[in-house]
Amino acid sequence: MSRMSARNRMPGTVNEVVKGDTTAKVSLQVGDNHIVSLITRESADELGLEPGQRVVALVKATDVMLMTEDGETA
Repeated sequence: MSRMSARNRMPGTVNEVVKGDTTAKVSLQVGDNHIVSLITRESADELGLEPGQRVVALVKATDVMLMTEDGETA
């Protein structure tokens, strides 16, 4: 089993992979949630990502922005 420091691990299923010249947009279904990841095309190719594939989204962020219903951000 792989070891990783990321604590936010979300298993899901790839819905769509859209590859550009240098980047790939990968849409995932994680439970009732939809997540989009932007990665390099090279990474998408190396991982062999395709619709229906089970993956684990690892989230590690230093900043999280929040917005209220009236559009205010902090």
